Amino acid sequence: MEDTLITLFCIVDEFCKEFYPEWEKTLIIQGLKKRRRQSRIVPSEIMTIFIYFHMLRFRDFKTYYIRYVMP
Repeated sequence: MEDTLITLFCIVDEFCKEFYPEWEKTLIIQGLKKRRRQSRIVPSEIMTIFIYFHMLRFRDFKTYYIRYVMP
């Protein structure tokens, strides 16, 4: 199970490295870019948590977060 999570994170991280710079360009061109604070967790980590939540088919996010993300 841990190998699956690591593989998933690597795939999501590679996607984010390509996607976010292009997305930022469109926000600047459209004038939609606003100030955002730097977060402690990168977007690829957030996406991995959500994708893995759906892969494990939990019914509620709180239980998943307490059992798998927090420890």
